[in-house]
Amino acid sequence: MNLRLVVENFMKYGVLICIRCHDYRRKDILLSTLLYALVPCHLFIAHLLELGAAQHAASALGRMKRSTDSNPQEKDPVQASRSFQATWYTIAWAHGVNATFCLLVTTYVVYYHINHPLIGTICQIHAIIVWLKNCSYAFTNRDLRHAYLNPSSASTLPDIYSQCPYPRNVTISNLAYFWWAPTLVYQPVYPRSPSIRWLFVVKRVAECLGLGMFIWLASAQYAAPVLRNSLDKMATLNIASIIERLMKLSTISLVIWLAGFFAVFQSILNALAEIMRFGDREFYTDWWNSPSVGNYWRTWNKPVYHFMRRHIYSPLVGRGFSSGFASTMVFVFSGLLHELLVGIPTHNILGVAFIGMMVQLPMIYFTAPLEKMRGINGRVIGNCIFWISFCLVGQPLAALMYFFAWQAKYGSVSRLEKA
Repeated sequence: MNLRLVVENFMKYGVLICIRCHDYRRKDILLSTLLYALVPCHLFIAHLLELGAAQHAASALGRMKRSTDSNPQEKDPVQASRSFQATWYTIAWAHGVNATFCLLVTTYVVYYHINHPLIGTICQIHAIIVWLKNCSYAFTNRDLRHAYLNPSSASTLPDIYSQCPYPRNVTISNLAYFWWAPTLVYQPVYPRSPSIRWLFVVKRVAECLGLGMFIWLASAQYAAPVLRNSLDKMATLNIASIIERLMKLSTISLVIWLAGFFAVFQSILNALAEIMRFGDREFYTDWWNSPSVGNYWRTWNKPVYHFMRRHIYSPLVGRGFSSGFASTMVFVFSGLLHELLVGIPTHNILGVAFIGMMVQLPMIYFTAPLEKMRGINGRVIGNCIFWISFCLVGQPLAALMYFFAWQAKYGSVSRLEKA
C-alpha cells in the first residue's frame, strides 16, 4: 500500500473514519461483562473437583501404605490402577461438563444476544481459551495423580515439578496464576523471571494501543469500502470481479493481520508475561520464513501448538495411531474451534473456517517434501506456496464470505433481496 493508493482512497471515498458510528449496544457490554465474571465460577468448580480428586488419591495412597506395612508380601498394583481409573472417569466427566457448559453458555449468549461482532469475538476467544485451559488442567493433574499413586513413574516428571509436588499444586492461587499466564498448557510450576520491568510493560501496552488504533483506521478507511463494493459481485456470482476484489483485499487484509499478530503475540502476551513474571517468552518463531505450510502451523502460534501436541497429537500417537491420523484429528479439532470463533460472533455458521482448516492438510502433505529437499530451491518454492495461499486465498476469501453472510442477514443485501 503506497502513497498513491492512500491518496486515491481519500479522493474516492473521503474520510470514512467515524468514532460514533459503531453499532454496539449497551446490552452487548453488559452481557460480555457478565460472561467474563462467570469464568472464575467455573474455574473454582474445576479447583473443587481437583481438590476432591487429590483427597481421594491421598486416601488411596494411605490405604496402600497401610496394606503394605501390615503384609509386606502383598502388593496389589491392579487394585490401585482400577481405583485410579475409576476416579479419573468421574473427574473427567465432571470437568467436561463444567468446561463445556461454560463454553456453551458463552456461545449461546454471543450468537443470540450480542450483536456487535468484535465484542462477541472477544467473549468467544476468552471462553475458548478458558475451555482449553480447563482441559489442560484436568489432563495434567491426572498425570500428576498417576505419578503420585505410582512413585516408580514419578522419575519421568520434569525436575521443575519437584518445586511444587502433587497435591500441593491444587490451590486457588496456583489455578488463578494459570488462568492469567500466557500459556494453554498447565504445569504446577513455570520458569519465573526475578522481577517485573514496568517500563517494558508500558512499552508493550503502548504498542498494543497504537496498533489497535492503526487496525481500526485501516479497517474503516480501506478494508470496509472494498468489502462493501464486493457485495453486488458476490450476490451475482461474478467470478472475475470476485477474484479482482480478492486480490485488492489481500493487501489490506495482510497488513491488518500482521498488525494484529504483532499486537497480540509480541505486545499483549509479552506484557502479560512480564506482569506474571512468566519465564517462557517464545510465543512464535520465524513463521514468515516457513519452507512449508506445516512449518507455518508449527511456528506462528506456539501456545496453541504446544496444547495440540501435548494433549491431542502425542496421546494419539502414544496409543498406536499413525502420525497422519493424529495430525488430521488436530486439524479437525482446530477447524471446529475456528468455526466457533468466527461463525458464532458473526451469527453465521457457514463452515468456511472449518473447511479452510481441512484444506490445510493436503497442502501440508504437498509442501512437506519441499522442506526436506537439498539446497535452497525447495524451501523457496515452499515459502512461495505458503505466502500465495496465505495472502490470496485464506484471509481475503474468509473475510468476503463472512462479511457477505453478515450483510445478507442484517445489512444491505438483505434489504435488496426484500425489495
